[in-house]
Amino acid sequence: MHVLCLCGRLCTAAGAGTAPLRILIALDLTEEQRRAVDAPWDRCVAILGPPSSGKTFSLRRRAERARAQLGDDGVLELEAERGVDAFAFSLLTSQRAGLRLLDDAHAEMLFERACSPLLALEWLGFGDEFDFEVAGLRMPGRFIAAAFRLIRRLRDAAVTPAEFLSDALRGATEFYAKPPNFADPALLVATKSQYHDSLDVTTDELLRQRRLEIDLAKILHKLFEAYVSLVETSGMMTGRDAVIAATQMLGERAQAAAEVREAHRVALVDEAQDLTRAQLAFLTAVFGEQLCGVTLCGDPASAISTVRMAAPEAAFARATERIELLHRRRSARVEIERGSTVRDECATIVAAVRAWIDRGVAPHAIAVLFRSVEAVERYENALLDAGIPALVTGDVNLFRDRRVLNALALLWNVHDPFRHDWLLRTLGGPAFGLSDASLAALCAEPADPQRALFPFEEEPPSTAPTPRWSSKRDLRLGYNVLYGECDDALPAEALRRVRRFRALRLEWLEALATQSFEALVRRVWRDGLARDGEAGSARAQAQEAVLHGLLQRLAGARESQRASLGDVLEYAERCAAGEIAPAARTDDQPEGFVRIRSVEAALGREYSCVVVADVRPGAFPLWYAADAFLFSRQLGMIPKDNVGDAHASRTAKFSYYMFRMKAAQQYYERERRAFRYALSRAKQHVLVTASGTPTRGISAPEFLEELR
Repeated sequence: MHVLCLCGRLCTAAGAGTAPLRILIALDLTEEQRRAVDAPWDRCVAILGPPSSGKTFSLRRRAERARAQLGDDGVLELEAERGVDAFAFSLLTSQRAGLRLLDDAHAEMLFERACSPLLALEWLGFGDEFDFEVAGLRMPGRFIAAAFRLIRRLRDAAVTPAEFLSDALRGATEFYAKPPNFADPALLVATKSQYHDSLDVTTDELLRQRRLEIDLAKILHKLFEAYVSLVETSGMMTGRDAVIAATQMLGERAQAAAEVREAHRVALVDEAQDLTRAQLAFLTAVFGEQLCGVTLCGDPASAISTVRMAAPEAAFARATERIELLHRRRSARVEIERGSTVRDECATIVAAVRAWIDRGVAPHAIAVLFRSVEAVERYENALLDAGIPALVTGDVNLFRDRRVLNALALLWNVHDPFRHDWLLRTLGGPAFGLSDASLAALCAEPADPQRALFPFEEEPPSTAPTPRWSSKRDLRLGYNVLYGECDDALPAEALRRVRRFRALRLEWLEALATQSFEALVRRVWRDGLARDGEAGSARAQAQEAVLHGLLQRLAGARESQRASLGDVLEYAERCAAGEIAPAARTDDQPEGFVRIRSVEAALGREYSCVVVADVRPGAFPLWYAADAFLFSRQLGMIPKDNVGDAHASRTAKFSYYMFRMKAAQQYYERERRAFRYALSRAKQHVLVTASGTPTRGISAPEFLEELR
C-alpha cells in the first residue's frame, strides 16, 4: 500500500481517466481509548489527557456508540464554555416565553441600569448608611466595571447575593478580630518597598479600614441584588444567568427535571476543564448527584480562561471512572525568532505564513495567536499589505475597528446628520475626501445669511444682543451640509462631493421607510463606503468579511432588542466605549483567511501551522494588575485602594492577601499554561516570535527565553 502524505489540501485534481484520490483514515484505538469508548453509561466518566492525546477523538467515537444504542435524541453533546449555557437557556425558553440571551457587553449595559440609583445618590439613606469614600467609587465608570467583573465571577461560582454579604461580613470580622503579623519578615520581603507603609498600621487604622470594607461589601451587595432582580424581571440574561435560573427551575420542578433526564440519558461534555461551579450545579440538577450518563473530556492544565471562573478540579472530581490518555500522537516542530523591532517581527511572520501557503497549506489552517488581540493592528496590516487575507477574532472590540467606524458613520448620517463627529468622519474619509479647508468652510457661518422675515417665538428679537454661542451654531455643519447655506464658499470639486452626499442621503431616507434593516444597511454601505484596497485584494476581502460580521451583529441586536436604527447605533456606540468586548462567533468565519486569534479564541481548535507572536512581558504574558477590589470566601472583601484619611495607598489586607495567596505567581502560572496551550495548537509547525531585547524576567517571565 502506498501512502501519500498531504499538508492540508490537494493543489491539483486527479487527471482525466485516472482513479480518483480518496481520503483513507486508518486510526486504531489504543487500549485506553477503547476503555473510554466502551465505558458504561451508568456512571460519570472522565477522559483526561494533554493536547493531541486523542481524547476528543475518543469522545466522538463514544458519541457514535451512544447514538447507535440510544438514538440521536437521547444523546446530548455539549461544549463547556457555551454549549452548557445554550442548553440551559433552551430549557428556560421551553418553560417561559419572552426571554432574551445577552452577551457580556450587553449585560454590562444592563448592570449600569441597576447602578443608576447609586450614581444618582438616590438610595434611601445613602449618606447615613454608607460612606462615600469606598475603594474605587471616586471613579464611577471603573467602579461599575470592576463590580460587574466581580459579579460575573460570583455567578460562575454559584454564589448568591445573600451568601456574598454573609461571607464578606464574616471574613471582615475574623480578619480584623485577629489580624496577622504585618511585621512578618516573609511578608515584608514579598511586598514591594513602595507598599511597606501599608503594613505599618495601628489598631485605629485597621478599624477604619474595616468600616470602609464593610460599607463596600454592602454597596456591592445592593448592586448584586439589583442586577439579579433586573435579570429576573426583564427576562434578559447572559449564559451564566441562564444556567443559574435553569438550575433553580429544575430544583423547584421535579417533574421538569425528570422529563429532561428522560429525554437526554447521555451527555458528553468536551473541554470540561472550563466548567464553572454553576454549570456543575446545573448538570447535577439534570443528571443527579452522581452525574450518571455524563462523560467529561478535557485537560485540567488547559484551564486558561480569564473570562469564566472555571473549576476543573471540582469537575473531574465528580467522575467515578477516570481514563487518562498520556501518549501524545504528534509533536510540532518549534522555531524561535526574535526581531530587533516590531517591524522585523512582522516581516518574519509574513515570510513564514507566505512560505506555508506556497507549500500548500490552506490559509484558514494557519493561525497567528496572541494572548490578547486588542492591539494587533500592525501584525494584521503586515499580512494584508503582503496580500495575505487575515481576520482578527478574540477579545478585540469590533466596534473600535477603523472599517467598522467608517461604516457606522454612514448609518449615523442617515439617522442623525447633526452628530457632527460621525459626519466629519464621513466627509473627511476616503469615500468623499474633503480637505481640512473645505471642512472648515462647512463649519463656518454663511457669508450673507438671510434674515428671517418673522422671528420664531423661542428666538430672541433681532434687536437683542447677539450671544457668543447659539444652538444653531452648534448645528452649523449639519445645516450647511443638508441645506447648502455655504455652498458658495466651497471649491468646485468639494461642492460636487457634498452635493453627491446630499443626494445619496435623500435616497437613503427613502430606503429607510421602504426597505428592511439589512437591505438598508447594505445599500448605504454600497453607495457611500469606499473599498479598502483594490478589488479582490486581501484588504478588500478582509473589509467585506468584517462588514459581514458587523451586519450580523447589528441585525442580531435589533432583533433581540426590537430596536430602531437609532437604538442599534446607540448600542454600537456603548459597545465601543465599554470595558468588555462583545462576543464574536468563531465557528462561522469564511475560509481563505489566516486566523489572527487570542489564545482563548483558539480553545479546542487545531491548525496545521501556528505563529505564537509578541511573546514578551506585557504582551504574552500580560502584566498582572489586580482589580480595585477582590473577594475570597475565607477573607471576604479585599479592597485595594486605601481611601479616606489614610497615610498609605494600599490597604493592609490587600498586601497580606497578595502574599498569602501568591496572587501574582498564580496569575503568571496560568499565563504559562496559556503559552503551552498555544504551542499545542499546531499539528506540523509552530513559530514563536518576539521583538526587542529580552528582560531579566523579574517582574514577569520571559516565555520565549524559557522555551529557548
